[in-house]
Amino acid sequence: MADLPALILGALCAFGGTMGYIRTGSVPSVVAGVGVGALYGYGGLRIKNGQPYGIETALLASLILGASSLPRAIKTGKPLPIGLSVLATYGLFYYGLKYRQVN
Repeated sequence: MADLPALILGALCAFGGTMGYIRTGSVPSVVAGVGVGALYGYGGLRIKNGQPYGIETALLASLILGASSLPRAIKTGKPLPIGLSVLATYGLFYYGLKYRQVN
């Protein structure tokens, strides 16, 4: 079941980045959203198939998402960066605990 959160987070990031591009024409939004979403998806598929480094990949995606959204959330206080920060924090805690359980 550890694959499901990564797949959901990946879909949310990719969808959000695409919507950001559609609404504002922001190329960085679509590149970041689809990129982080693909990383989550890749990690989720590796976890699902029992391949190594799936949890680490999902943890890396959470770290990248958090590193990019948390400073903006603190600086602007806008809902979108705050929501992304919450998703990243969830991923960091969830996959951090999974990583500790495996190692």
